Amino acid sequence: MDITPFEFRASDAALADLRTRLERTRFAADFANEDWRYGFNGEYLRELISYWLDEYDWRAQETAINAWPHFKTEIDGVPIHFIHVKGKGPNPTPLVLTHGWPWTFWDYRDLIGPLTDPAAYGGDPADAFDLVIPSLPGYVFSTPLTKPGQNFWTTADLWVKLMEGLGYPRFASHGEDWGAFLTAQLGHKYADRMIGVHFTTMFPLDMFGGGQVDPLWGEGEEGWEQKNIDFFAKESGYYSLQATKPQTLAFAMQDSPAGLCAWLVEKRRTWGHTRGDIESRFSKDDMLTTVMLYWLTDSFGTSARYYYEAVHNLWQPSHGNLPVVGAPTGIAVFLNELVLQPKKWAEKYYNLQQWTQYPEGGHFAAFEEPRLVIEDIRRFFRGLRG
Repeated sequence: MDITPFEFRASDAALADLRTRLERTRFAADFANEDWRYGFNGEYLRELISYWLDEYDWRAQETAINAWPHFKTEIDGVPIHFIHVKGKGPNPTPLVLTHGWPWTFWDYRDLIGPLTDPAAYGGDPADAFDLVIPSLPGYVFSTPLTKPGQNFWTTADLWVKLMEGLGYPRFASHGEDWGAFLTAQLGHKYADRMIGVHFTTMFPLDMFGGGQVDPLWGEGEEGWEQKNIDFFAKESGYYSLQATKPQTLAFAMQDSPAGLCAWLVEKRRTWGHTRGDIESRFSKDDMLTTVMLYWLTDSFGTSARYYYEAVHNLWQPSHGNLPVVGAPTGIAVFLNELVLQPKKWAEKYYNLQQWTQYPEGGHFAAFEEPRLVIEDIRRFFRGLRG
């Protein structure tokens, strides 16, 4: 692979255009929506836009992002961006971290130091990892994407080629949201190449083709099934749009930074373990940096297409073996995740070696509770290192 160092610097013209658009925002009327039941609260959006204009410092965020070593390459006609940080320890294990939507690679930033240099954070140098954090195809810096068909299971093939190109014929994987689907696919198709797979979100790989989870509910899992039903009934509107007409939505988001902000940030409040207080988990700077990464790279449209391609380019099994995911599997169950699955089902579907439940933390676990995710990853791979 032709791998080149990469640094991002937004143009002054792009930032000036953004300011003009924000100053000219046409806010929709909003009433009887104090509890966000109708969607993003208008008063809070005005507050966020005001902060964006008067206090937010993109250049400071940009500097922090560029402080890590970034690279770009192209694999099978798909542009791929990634951070690559070598571990400091006697035998670092290669580990790829994969994000989801509406995430970015930057949601993993608090994991980079502790996982690559554990001794500097009070840990054991033997737990060090060589860390690779890619952007999914069509997301942020893995652009411009012009090749259709990119979804979680095709991206798993790209990750194997990426890691091979970096000198890692065998590696470990962690993922959340789409990254969990992708990591499970690695554990299914490439079990012989995987040191182990670790994730926080559980779905059958054939979910988009109608695959179901056996309702093997056990003790302590009362209410989990209803939680799943409530999510699909109340929180899946974004999915219906992005899985059917992502390009129509893209034209709106490409033209309005305020609209993009509302579409992306609302998920932080409802999907994170915020208890209705978004800033208890995510600062304004955190939220706006996510929006800026999508806005400045014109990548919302291709990120949304990831859903379309999962539904219209269905997963096919690579074998009929059980468990479906044969690589050693560790699952960190954050009880405020969007959807929870029965442990008895997980024991059948995955080669389950570690199952840990956490009462704090939601869908953005690596950002919300980085210490817990770090410790869970360390503990799981400690027994699998070669």
